[in-house]
Amino acid sequence: MPNPVTLLQMMPPEDRPRERILSSGAATLSDAELLAVLLRTGRPGMSAIEMGQELLAERGGLSGLLRSEVASLRRRGLGPAKAATLLAAVELGRRLARARMPRRDLLDQPEIVARYLGMRYAQQDQEVMGALYLDVRNRLIAESDIYRGTLSRAAVEPRVILKEGLLRSASGFILFHTHPSGDPTPSAEDLAFTRRLAEAGDLLGVRLIDHLILGSAGRWVSLGRRGAW
Repeated sequence: MPNPVTLLQMMPPEDRPRERILSSGAATLSDAELLAVLLRTGRPGMSAIEMGQELLAERGGLSGLLRSEVASLRRRGLGPAKAATLLAAVELGRRLARARMPRRDLLDQPEIVARYLGMRYAQQDQEVMGALYLDVRNRLIAESDIYRGTLSRAAVEPRVILKEGLLRSASGFILFHTHPSGDPTPSAEDLAFTRRLAEAGDLLGVRLIDHLILGSAGRWVSLGRRGAW
């Protein structure tokens, strides 16, 4: 049986992922082909493209790679060097998303916020709550992870969230948290906490602009858009 390098070499040059990037641009490649460029080789009987397809199928698409660790990627034909390359590419994607964020208007575009946060918090196996602090022109000043783990809204103090906003001289903030179940539907506790936080923020002059709940597979809910307070 041909080895993985031979399998790719047997393809016409115009069909090979690396050659297509150089001739037509990276946007012309499928997700599996982009992974193949990073992997470079597969394993006996499996090309790099097929290994990319295997990884995507196993993790439910590219979003599943966001929470991958070295141990979960390792397999025959995918050692520490290849795993490090994949994880580096994922982290570059996160950082690129973050680098673009300060130039965006956050107030009336929750889709942009959800896309940015989804790059970093997709498919978390524990609940995360954080905040994006904004200036008077709705530009990002700072970001803070406030809680991780199993959360009880009753135990979350609005003053902890608002104190950071005051220290940053923020005009407002966007609260976010994840639902590890994957379903972003707000609970009664989520709604009650949001109203309590909005009232406290108004008293201190740090306005709650939105509260986004992040689920899986790109699903999210904007409580601000729903008029939850």
